[in-house]
Amino acid sequence: MRFSELSVQEQIDSLKPVAHLALSQYGINPSELENINHEYNSMFAVTSAAGIRYALRININSGRTVSNIAGETFFIDALAKSGGFRVALPIANSSGELVTTLYHEASDRDLYCVLFSWLEGEDLGDEPRVEQVFEVGKLMAQLHNVTAGLELPAGAELPIFDDFMWHVEDLLQGSSSQLSVEEQKSIASGRAAIEKVISELYASDKKQLIHADLHGWNLKWHDNCLSVFDFDDCGIGVPVQDLATAIYYLDTEEQEVALKQGYASVRSLPDFKDYQMKALLLQRRIHLLNYLYETDNPEHRELLPKYKEETLRRVREFLGN
Repeated sequence: MRFSELSVQEQIDSLKPVAHLALSQYGINPSELENINHEYNSMFAVTSAAGIRYALRININSGRTVSNIAGETFFIDALAKSGGFRVALPIANSSGELVTTLYHEASDRDLYCVLFSWLEGEDLGDEPRVEQVFEVGKLMAQLHNVTAGLELPAGAELPIFDDFMWHVEDLLQGSSSQLSVEEQKSIASGRAAIEKVISELYASDKKQLIHADLHGWNLKWHDNCLSVFDFDDCGIGVPVQDLATAIYYLDTEEQEVALKQGYASVRSLPDFKDYQMKALLLQRRIHLLNYLYETDNPEHRELLPKYKEETLRRVREFLGN
């Protein structure tokens, strides 16, 4: 049976031997090993025999390379050294490497494993309070201050987000697409309009390292402070792309205002027009639709029919306006 045909629990069970083997390369014999998130990647909470907690990430859907992960860990290290951020720090294995590569029988491929220090707190989740969203805006602006002008070291590489699909395979158009011809035409029209907006934004602002996935499930709240984690989507972009990604996951206008106010309390908001923000929000929606065709997660794939229908409706609405 293919990995994608396994249930979520079966997929997690197939990854546990990989997790144990990975931890052995850090000299850790876990007293507890629990899967706490199995979506884009699979994350295990680890407690060592000495009672020290860690988070082990196994990249199962991510197309990241070792050089991409080097860029990610450089980003995290830069934030940690700045002294103003609570982040989960990557930990080197017994060979001094931050990435442990192991074969996974169920998917018949090598998987990248990264061990992180543990972050205390609760995920901000889907319903953050307005005052918490204000703090997210502040954190984003502080992050942009640190990364402005920061250059990746030799051996590290991250995608530049001037590409419409952010350098992920496009499964919505072309011979591999499962969309109808008319649906593909609609996506193509939306893409053309959005690409024009992206060109405008890159012509008017400087590129820099951005997190590119700052939402409530990648942020923890502890002692009235935020921690940020999951830099697996980070890359080189313009600050408004970070802002748009965060806004996409908010539910109310009040939250959006709070996010922008929090950001503006630290640095000036990126310069953008309303239609440009709407284009970036639609782009995020299309990215997530593409992910649903890519993922091996059966629970996510079940979302496809309704998610596709709503995405196409939003494309038509955007083009009509």
